[in-house]
Amino acid sequence: MEIDLPEVKADLEAAFAAYELALVTNDVTKLEGLFYDGPRTIRYGAGENLYGMDEIRAFRRARSPVGLARTLSRTIITTYGQDFGTASTLFDRESAKGRIGRQTQTWVRFLEGWRVVAAHVSLMDG
Repeated sequence: MEIDLPEVKADLEAAFAAYELALVTNDVTKLEGLFYDGPRTIRYGAGENLYGMDEIRAFRRARSPVGLARTLSRTIITTYGQDFGTASTLFDRESAKGRIGRQTQTWVRFLEGWRVVAAHVSLMDG
């Protein structure tokens, strides 16, 4: 298996960038479209455990759009073969002063493109 094939990594980096833009602008439709639409998709958030796309949709649609801006650091995107990859990053938010955010996503490339199949977001003291 080849790791970080340049064209595959570039595609996943673009998907990750689209996700980040949708997140900070609260583009719920785009965010929902970047998650795999299925019952096995999981998102563990800083204060919620979401199982399946229905729960993820409900969370996204109810979430406040205030205070979503953030600064990323130490982002590592790795691809394995043609259709699997991970994205891990740290983030800082003005609304979470003194805390470090951590985000990990597992991505799979389906016919319709790259989709998150599992995500984990957490905060820790800085």
